[in-house]
Amino acid sequence: MNHLTRTAAGLGTALALAVPTALVVAAPAHADTERRGACGAGTYELSVDREDGGYEVSVDIDRVAADSRWRVVMKHDGQRFYRNVLRADREGELDVDRQRANTSGRDTFKFRAKRLGQDVSCSARVTVR
Repeated sequence: MNHLTRTAAGLGTALALAVPTALVVAAPAHADTERRGACGAGTYELSVDREDGGYEVSVDIDRVAADSRWRVVMKHDGQRFYRNVLRADREGELDVDRQRANTSGRDTFKFRAKRLGQDVSCSARVTVR
């Protein structure tokens, strides 16, 4: 093989290896599990997405009263990792996104949201492997 042929063969091999790697790295996170339901007059969505060797856990509450206050609690395998009082925006939406590490075995995520001063609440649970 002459020098030009070896260079072309080496470049072709390098590209063949680099392209699949780039595609895997650039692949977006996907929704592994979602739960949806009613939250008073509004709706909620709990989603758990695999991302960066762990999970992105998201709680979205929509179509609730604008400026209403909600206590949101999130748990991972029974351990609380988020607790805060949030105020719905003008569109009546609340959003919480948190990263969690992947633990051995199954991972169970729970959330509960309660509107302050009202008898309105919602909750859901998701278990992923």
